[in-house]
Amino acid sequence: MDIILGLLFGALAGFIASFIMGEKSGWIKNIILGILGGFVGGFIFHLIGFAATGFVGSLIVSVVGACVCIWIGRKLF
Repeated sequence: MDIILGLLFGALAGFIASFIMGEKSGWIKNIILGILGGFVGGFIFHLIGFAATGFVGSLIVSVVGACVCIWIGRKLF
């Protein structure tokens, strides 16, 4: 059950980041982007000294991380 919730959470974070950045992508890309964004956002927020707690905090960190991933992807490709 945790895996399914993690995938849904990743899809939601990826969808929100795609919407913010004006990126058109499918469900699979949104899931990957959201999960990767969680790692990237967690690393960035840890460097700054912030910690996310709860669903909303984790969603914000994941969305910020996914936006950073989209931005880096645009710069590289």
